[in-house]
Amino acid sequence: MFPPLYAILDPSLITEPILTVAEKLADGGVKLVQLRDKRATPAALCATARELSGFLSPRGVRFILNDRPDIAAIVGVSGVHVGQDDIPVEDARKICPAPRWVGVSTHNLKQLREADLTSADYIAVGPVFPTGTKANPDPVVGIEFLRQARQVTKKPLVAIGGITIETAADVFRAGADSVAVIRDLLLAGDIASRAREYQLIADQIFLSRG
Repeated sequence: MFPPLYAILDPSLITEPILTVAEKLADGGVKLVQLRDKRATPAALCATARELSGFLSPRGVRFILNDRPDIAAIVGVSGVHVGQDDIPVEDARKICPAPRWVGVSTHNLKQLREADLTSADYIAVGPVFPTGTKANPDPVVGIEFLRQARQVTKKPLVAIGGITIETAADVFRAGADSVAVIRDLLLAGDIASRAREYQLIADQIFLSRG
């Protein structure tokens, strides 16, 4: 089963050491974590990725690196996530072959259909709601888009963009296999507890599906 909570670590949003936050995520049962650091130099990104991978992997957490399949391969992390302006999925796959994961972001049905034909292990869709974590976010796609997306692909769907504990249930009901969360997780007073809340919501929704 694809992990229902996809935690995204953005160093610009945290004030604690990144390993401290990673430990809280692991304590909260998170099994999928991505490092998204748009500001770091390649050397700094490599060092942070190596540190996080060394910490998370022994704890059974799959660790994904954003944007950089080359660094993902060098460090030996669990996979890479690419966007529409990054290296194409199949090129990323050459650098990060299975069992490493390659995920891809999509923002409309055309991109989604194209992604479905690739070797991507999962497809991210969004932003589902307005988000403040990107300088130039793509247009909001909304809940209805998730329902449409679910009809297009059988690959795991990861919903991203402005998702909170209050909206997560609706997102899962619309067909998402997982929710990627940044602010509502990293800025929570108790990160581990918030992570468990998300996973409890997912369990309840998936159980009701049968």
